[in-house]
Amino acid sequence: MYHYIRGTITRRYKDHVVLDHQGIGYEVFVANPYDYKQGEEVTIYLYQQVREDAQLLFGFPSEEAKDLFLKLIMVKGIGPKTAVGILACGDYTKIVGAIEDGNIAYLKKIPGIGPKAAQQIVLDLKGKLVLSDQADQSVDADREEAMEVLKALGYKASEITSVMKRITETLDTNGYVKKALSLLVK
Repeated sequence: MYHYIRGTITRRYKDHVVLDHQGIGYEVFVANPYDYKQGEEVTIYLYQQVREDAQLLFGFPSEEAKDLFLKLIMVKGIGPKTAVGILACGDYTKIVGAIEDGNIAYLKKIPGIGPKAAQQIVLDLKGKLVLSDQADQSVDADREEAMEVLKALGYKASEITSVMKRITETLDTNGYVKKALSLLVK
């Protein structure tokens, strides 16, 4: 099993990226391939699926996203590709919040998730996911506020989401904005 891989993005496709690590190009299925820039050095957390006909790598920008993926694929009827699709449709905290709140309507909006699958996800995972406490909620508020500032500066939502996923440290609103701007300018 692989835990993570660090390398350079050499290609992006609609459902995966090619990550070069020491001269070998790894095909890694990710939620949003266009969150990654060609030529960018990244660390991607991995899940390896071994099937009779293929070995597939699924990649995640953070360990939290990988953990949510691992819990989602334990739900009856949810395979790795569907789980990656769920992660592609929203922020980690929004998805976890929807599951913890039993918000089936939110989950049904995700392509490939019908009412039965949404109910099964809530049934199997409610109470088993870690939503951060009050301290982390203020961090989320700072991140959200920083995202609004970046939006006001004219950046696209996809650019903002992509760059915010790459910021792993905990900062205040100004810190998030400064870090995001430095990453967006590169």
